[in-house]
Amino acid sequence: MVSKIARRNKIKTRIRGKISGTAQRPRMSVFRSNKAIYVQVIDDLAGNTLVSASSKGLGEGTKTEVAALVGKEIARKALEKGITEVVFDRNGYLFHGRVKSLADAAREAGLKF
Repeated sequence: MVSKIARRNKIKTRIRGKISGTAQRPRMSVFRSNKAIYVQVIDDLAGNTLVSASSKGLGEGTKTEVAALVGKEIARKALEKGITEVVFDRNGYLFHGRVKSLADAAREAGLKF
């Protein structure tokens, strides 16, 4: 039986073979732990993280509500840096729950993907 982490890594590798971030359209990568959610906007060609945000120190609420706050925060920071369009990398996680909440909030705040 394949572990949950091994399954996610296999999906992640397959996804990363298809998508890549550039300076004009960077990759927005999501990492989800049991307690927090982290997101980075990455230029893969230069190997730089352009903008990052996490749920550490953000307000109280359910995990899904906090993920939406992180989505708004990353969109605000990205728009300040002049980034309007990104490639969404769900990092092997299902597009459901916290990941979907973060993506929807980032779209509402002005990011295009």
